[in-house]
Amino acid sequence: MPENYLMIMIQSLKKKIEVLDCIIDADERQKIGLENPSLDPDDFDKIVEEKAKYIEHLELLDQGFDKLFERVKGQLNDNRELYKDEIKEMQKLITTVTEKSNKIQVQEARNKELMTQKFAKVHKQARDVRASQQAVNQYYQNMKKINYIDPQFMDNKK
Repeated sequence: MPENYLMIMIQSLKKKIEVLDCIIDADERQKIGLENPSLDPDDFDKIVEEKAKYIEHLELLDQGFDKLFERVKGQLNDNRELYKDEIKEMQKLITTVTEKSNKIQVQEARNKELMTQKFAKVHKQARDVRASQQAVNQYYQNMKKINYIDPQFMDNKK
């Protein structure tokens, strides 16, 4: 019976590696988008939504793995020698998962910094637009006054 659980756990780890690879790919596309000056916000949102789905899938895989591990933990500890090959394979897969998770953390930190820079640039552009719009409005206000002659009081008495 534990052999079946172990195989399911191994499959779960392999699936987790696939999902982590998808997140790594999405992070790369997100980086490229953030470096693109003409980034389309809708494209960026699609990538963020895609990553959210992957993360949700990862959480489900983790929950399933944890439940299975709780079921077989006692038998694994008692019969370590009997399941040494499966345990060794799971350890190798867990190492791969950890490496990929670390890579994702680095990518996320880099993308956060790029996003901060991007938002600062957009904010500055918005400020510049407002300032130039105020200058244009001030110009038009001044131009209206140039041809305007104040009412004159004329004395019609002779």
